Amino acid sequence: MKTKEGFMLRNVAGKDIVVAVGAASMDFNGLISLNETGAFIWKLLEKGADYDTLLKAMLEEYDIDEQTAKEGIDKFLESVRKADLIEE
Repeated sequence: MKTKEGFMLRNVAGKDIVVAVGAASMDFNGLISLNETGAFIWKLLEKGADYDTLLKAMLEEYDIDEQTAKEGIDKFLESVRKADLIEE
């Protein structure tokens, strides 16, 4: 999985947001606000991380069990898929 070209993570006034840049801004009008975990996952997706890589990274970074990590990843992926922000 990888974030689609034209979408960038930015930190504005201490808030992590995803914005469309270039040609993508013609089709996507707005921004998406991410919490700390969402920004962590987004950065991994920018590098083309697969699901297992996301899971391993979440377990290493946060003090959570595997089920909680999977639920968080699944919820995040569902939202970015709905917004059409990633390529499978």
